[in-house]
Amino acid sequence: MIDWDDVRYFLGVARGGSVRAAAERLGVNHSTVLRRIAQLEERLGVHMFEKLPSGYSLTAAGEEVLEFAEQMEASSHQLETRIFGRDQSVRGLLRVTLAPPLVTHLLMPDFADFARLHPDIEMDILSSGELANLTNREADVAIRVVYDRKTLPLNLHGLKGPDIFGGIYMSRDLLAAWRAGASDPIRWIVISIHGIPDWAHEGEVRTAGVPFRTTDAGTQIVAVRAGLGLTTLPCFVGDADPLLVRVPGTRLHQYGSLWLLTQGETRKTKRVRLFTEFASHRLAGYAPLLAGLSRNG
Repeated sequence: MIDWDDVRYFLGVARGGSVRAAAERLGVNHSTVLRRIAQLEERLGVHMFEKLPSGYSLTAAGEEVLEFAEQMEASSHQLETRIFGRDQSVRGLLRVTLAPPLVTHLLMPDFADFARLHPDIEMDILSSGELANLTNREADVAIRVVYDRKTLPLNLHGLKGPDIFGGIYMSRDLLAAWRAGASDPIRWIVISIHGIPDWAHEGEVRTAGVPFRTTDAGTQIVAVRAGLGLTTLPCFVGDADPLLVRVPGTRLHQYGSLWLLTQGETRKTKRVRLFTEFASHRLAGYAPLLAGLSRNG
């Protein structure tokens, strides 16, 4: 009989292209991956990988194994979600995935309220730039910005929330210096992988051609507070910050709408239903802030 755990290691190498990538994804050491692959190859009587300078490549037999391994994985996920969907307890694990700014600048007080209301629910907040996969049960609920609802996967259940807008911001001190007659052009602060978005324009403030680059949103916000230049931010971040102000003559831009997303049987569990109802109500209350209608003066 084939051990499903061995198949998981095979899929890790097949998808990652290396033993190291599989080990990192599965949270084990290098030798464990090699041992489990060897076990599966011995049981099946075939060599599934060819080791090349660029990594591990599937043999013809490996390609055939991959097809059946993916079917096993899909069946395993379906079984998990069916059983999980029958769980109506408010005790247990709830995993929520969303972008870091939504946690740190908007929803953490609400998550704290929910945790106090339901102390038996163990919450995992997965805040990173990478979106967790609901279908593979990496998370139970996703809060995502969606520009076009047609892009939502058909297997996800969606609950639409408020629209979300962004604007161009600078520090109040920098704006005061500009109004007092400072003649130096002001830099754009950009996150390296994004650059200046097409919708942004300078407004009344003259900008320099040389940008100030950061690697993440946290550093970007610190830089604009420090007066290093102007930058684009979601309104719920920029308008709520007393040190920042919108750049005169600039406009808002709609990023999309917030959606609460769940998958299949998972959404039927009591703790998921409790959370989505709670989060939907709280997000609705933030609609003016998210749309840029609640400014900090």
